[in-house]
Amino acid sequence: MNPFDRLANPWVRHLASYEPGKPIEEVARELGFSSVEGIAKLASNENPLGPSPRALDAMRKAAAEMHRYPDGSAFYLTRAVAKALAVDERSLVFGAGSNELIELLAHVFLGPGLSIVMADRAFVVYRLVAAAQNAGTIAVPMRDGFTHDLAAMAEAVTPKTRLVFIANPNNPTGTAVSPAEIEAFLKRVPDHVITVFDEAYVELLDESERPESLRYVREGRPVVVLRTFSKVYGLAGLRIGYAVAPPPCAALLHRVRQPFNVNAMALAAAEAALEDHAHVERTRRVVREGLAFFERELKALGIPFVPSKANFLLVRTGRGREVFQALQAEKVIVRPMDGYGLPDYVRITIGTPEENQQCLEALKKVLSRGVGA
Repeated sequence: MNPFDRLANPWVRHLASYEPGKPIEEVARELGFSSVEGIAKLASNENPLGPSPRALDAMRKAAAEMHRYPDGSAFYLTRAVAKALAVDERSLVFGAGSNELIELLAHVFLGPGLSIVMADRAFVVYRLVAAAQNAGTIAVPMRDGFTHDLAAMAEAVTPKTRLVFIANPNNPTGTAVSPAEIEAFLKRVPDHVITVFDEAYVELLDESERPESLRYVREGRPVVVLRTFSKVYGLAGLRIGYAVAPPPCAALLHRVRQPFNVNAMALAAAEAALEDHAHVERTRRVVREGLAFFERELKALGIPFVPSKANFLLVRTGRGREVFQALQAEKVIVRPMDGYGLPDYVRITIGTPEENQQCLEALKKVLSRGVGA
């Protein structure tokens, strides 16, 4: 055993690492393509329209001040988000994407002998941060159709459970639970449990489908809502998200948050993007049209998929890793799902109409050769 493994906490030695996608330039190099031109990257649920034009302007202005440390209190962005969501400014905590906020929750509320409850096909990072704190994970099977089984998740809570994660809509399945289901769930959860709603894709839901999660926070209930600027707002590369929590909970998260954890360009871009309602609506339209396109075409081809409320589709191709590799050779990058225990699936992000068509043609070509069968 090397000295680092010998000195490390024993539970850390057995952690599985998150598998990120390779840079598009590296994929092109490995496959012998002369450039990245013509490659459709549909693997990471990114916004195909890019950042808001207002955000781009804000980034250009901020670039001249990169020798300054960022505003550690996120003063202006806090004020803007609090106004937009009608929440107390003391309820907001900003982080480097939702991932950092999930980590902060784990630092504050988890430890050896404690546990989280999550759906078995939900965002893998919940399990990773629990394991990093030597806490357990109770993974509850999803219902038919890959939706959270909230009744079973409530039953799975133990006296040692501290956090329940509900991704709504869920990654990687794209499914959502209704406001009525959430209301029923919260009535059953004991008061020693904090319910965390991970709402990275919530802006893509129709108004009637959006849960009243922020109301629960305003009421001071043990609820934390996570949101991000990575998806609809198109700022994934800047890594900025936020938690909305009752002020006493937010104060605890601030205690373990590092100074200057959100960079200055991200703060400026997020504030500008928040006001660009037209860009959000354009994004929603592109996603709706892209989902309709894939659903129509996949049905015609007899390829099973999970109907989605997010900006991606979980598609059953058979032997997803092989299909993923074959699609790369056709200049289309998707995400294999074996890491989520779904080896027969790939996840396809909604792209531009041209990228969607390119992906469909490549998928038909690959499957016609018997790849995945």
